[in-house]
Amino acid sequence: MNDIRRTILWVIFGFSMVLLWDQWQVYNGHKATFFPHGPQQNAVVPDDVPKPAPSAGAIPTGVVAQQAAAVPLAEPQKPASAPAGERFEVSTDVLKLTMDTEGGSLVRSEFLKYADTLDPSKNFVLLDDSASRIYMAQSGLVAGAGGGAFPTHKTVMSVTGPHTMAEGQNELVIRFTSPDVGGVKLVKTYTLKRGAYDIAVRHEILNTSGAPVSPQLYLQLVRDGNKPAGESKFYSTFTGPAVYTEAKKYQKIDFSAIKKKSADFEKTSTNGYIAMVQHYFASAWILPDGMQRSLSMDAVDIGASLADCCYRVTTIAPLDVIAPGASKTVDATFFAGPQEEKMLHALTPGLELVKDYGWLTILAKPLYWLLDTIHSVLQNWGWSIVALVLLLKIAFYWLNAKAYASMAKMKSINPKIMEMRERLKDKPQQMQQEMMRIYREEKVNPMGGCFPIMIQIPVFIALYWVLLSTVEMRGAPWALWIHDLSSPDPYYILPVLMTLTTMLQTSLNPAPPDPMQAKMMWIMPLAFSVMFFFFPAGLVMYWITNNTLSIAQQWIINTRMGVPPKFNLPKFG
Repeated sequence: MNDIRRTILWVIFGFSMVLLWDQWQVYNGHKATFFPHGPQQNAVVPDDVPKPAPSAGAIPTGVVAQQAAAVPLAEPQKPASAPAGERFEVSTDVLKLTMDTEGGSLVRSEFLKYADTLDPSKNFVLLDDSASRIYMAQSGLVAGAGGGAFPTHKTVMSVTGPHTMAEGQNELVIRFTSPDVGGVKLVKTYTLKRGAYDIAVRHEILNTSGAPVSPQLYLQLVRDGNKPAGESKFYSTFTGPAVYTEAKKYQKIDFSAIKKKSADFEKTSTNGYIAMVQHYFASAWILPDGMQRSLSMDAVDIGASLADCCYRVTTIAPLDVIAPGASKTVDATFFAGPQEEKMLHALTPGLELVKDYGWLTILAKPLYWLLDTIHSVLQNWGWSIVALVLLLKIAFYWLNAKAYASMAKMKSINPKIMEMRERLKDKPQQMQQEMMRIYREEKVNPMGGCFPIMIQIPVFIALYWVLLSTVEMRGAPWALWIHDLSSPDPYYILPVLMTLTTMLQTSLNPAPPDPMQAKMMWIMPLAFSVMFFFFPAGLVMYWITNNTLSIAQQWIINTRMGVPPKFNLPKFG
């Protein structure tokens, strides 16, 4: 059984190393080696020349790229010859936004209730347009089948409305009005609400000409391809664009796939959203359900002094023909904020998926619900983690009891196995037969200690992703010196405790007869523990709690079975 158990542990260890290597590749901007994001197909990088596209009805896949090419390129820094747009700040109780009269675009968003990753004295900034970062939200009009030039995010607009939400006020309305361009005037109205990160954006298109027009509304997010500042090098989270449709659900795309023109995602839909995602935060444009739209992603060179080009995700909605003197209104929603699961779910179906749990979402979502429910009672995320792990241990008590009972039986017959191995060390075939005979006589199942533990592994991996992805951990204190569960322990006390509990748990297991295997059984958990010196304190707390409860249960079961706990210390001499 020892040999079988060690084989299984080596398989688990090897698979863990594969996952770590895969995530390291993704973190460093390379394509995933073992788990790519599915099959890929060509996307098209736009050119500067506007091109017409169909104006209504279903959008054939073949014209999606043509539509994307019609959208003007973003410009992070306006050249001296460009029309002078004015930038100003708009504030609510949770947001400080910078808006630009050039296009009525959002060029900066500061979250007043979240501290900066690198400098806690400053507020966290998501959208930004500076020398070091590009991340903007834009919208405007492009021509449909009838051709023409209409107001875009490069058109300088006039603005009206207050810039600060007054005390007792629940809404703040900012209105941008474009000049007449191609016989069309665009009025863009932002409605900000108290305590909200979602913004209602109404686009009113007025036909001021004497002929019918067929414009198309585009909404886009543009950002550079750099990782967020302060992201850990020891674990990787996704940064990049995503789209959601009812047909294909949540589809996230690596920047590298977009740059290589090999991004695979649904190109047309009548529902869903487009988004830019990073650890803890996201932005998204949401159009009303039932409205036909095309979806595109491309890499654009906007002349920014950045290490990489910029990337944009765009949705374009054809509008009905607008008669002379008539108007058309399209209500959209823009979101820029934290990935708070309940808030995202309330905004639109599927938006909560930007909080990415990966392939274990089916397990992670109920675990988060349970953690959030516990927190509503305890009001402390640290103690909620401890309580959740305790509940999971209780739920898996029977499985763990079976595993530890099997290990205790193996430990009780281990002297007999060791004596037999020494006696038959030159007769491997006879040794194997004798070992199986001992197992049958002692009624010991060699796999009894492994399968119960392996069944639980997906649950605890899912819990790992819940704790890593939950923005509520960001800046949340536990007790004493732990003031932020999303940051590493500043004094490394928790990682040291985790290492000690890991060593204690290893020492309680029977020592393998092979000296080299015995050494490896100590090196593996020690190497694993070293990584946790750089992991968030909340994750380390979860692992310490799990280790401690496992040791206690193993100790109790061994004692009940008459197998006194014995520490098997390593021999590296």
